[in-house]
Amino acid sequence: MLRSLREITYGELNDGTAIGMGLATAVNRLKESKAISKIIILLTDGVNNSGFIEPQTAADLAIEFEIKTYTIGLGTNGNALSPVAYNADGSFRYGMRQVEIDEALLEDIAESTGGRYFRATDNEKLEEIYAEINKLEKTEIEEIKYYSYDEKYRPWALLACFLIVAEWMLRHSIFRSFI
Repeated sequence: MLRSLREITYGELNDGTAIGMGLATAVNRLKESKAISKIIILLTDGVNNSGFIEPQTAADLAIEFEIKTYTIGLGTNGNALSPVAYNADGSFRYGMRQVEIDEALLEDIAESTGGRYFRATDNEKLEEIYAEINKLEKTEIEEIKYYSYDEKYRPWALLACFLIVAEWMLRHSIFRSFI
């Protein structure tokens, strides 16, 4: 038992990007949607090196269910600061890691599903990309509005009519001699 405890590596993060799994999960959530325009925005900062569903298989599922996929490669190729482990207090420990984005795969997924591939190297570019996708995916919707009115004047109108009739009756009966 002590040997097993010594073999435990504490605080390491498992590295990996499961593009195929992420896309397949999104397709699974959207496949039965009745929406006119079904889209997925696939945002990744790496290459597919994890998961058990190949990205092309997931893209084929998206094609089958008529789900357009926009892909975004995020970050820059080269070394980047990223979380590598957990500290004892639960915070992240950062280190330099090699970053590589499989742009050919992302372009292929986007093209085969009818979407587009975008490259974002900073936050401003990412905002521009989302604005562009928003412009591309405008859908006309017909909206039917129902109005329900709750009229509040009726009791007051009935009271006014009653008072007018009462005044007329009193004027021509009890108060007739005073006029």
